[in-house]
Amino acid sequence: MGMLTTHKISADLYDYSFHLIAIHSDLEDYAMAYAINSHCGLYLKRMKKDLCLDENMAFSAFDWEDEMNDMYWTLIANKCETEEVMPSIGLFENNVSKRIDHLVREKKEVDYFLKVDAVDETMFSEKLKSIKQIGKVITAYPLDTQNLKSKRNLIF
Repeated sequence: MGMLTTHKISADLYDYSFHLIAIHSDLEDYAMAYAINSHCGLYLKRMKKDLCLDENMAFSAFDWEDEMNDMYWTLIANKCETEEVMPSIGLFENNVSKRIDHLVREKKEVDYFLKVDAVDETMFSEKLKSIKQIGKVITAYPLDTQNLKSKRNLIF
């Protein structure tokens, strides 16, 4: 038995594993965090720093360390709006074009990810059920992180 447990721990270090819930909703980020907090009994707070992929792309993130259950929760927006100013030609004013960027490009349809580290399976499915009951949530489902191409964007 001892051998197996040691092996499992070292395997986890190499393959950083976490659970992910994909959320489809047009709620604003702070409203989404608030709704999850009130429906799921979480205490997500806006992180001091946004998650930045480059100097233009910043994705809002909210986190909570659940010390009692030894779990770490992070709500991350999958979309961010970047404004690009196109220099004008002649008489016209500068054009500002808005671009939507995605943290996980292959999942553009997802609005938010709720990432859970050190997961308790029962608790995970309970929270998922609660998220599905939030009025403005269109759908929520677990995502298999193993096959996620942009997985490393979610490791921070």
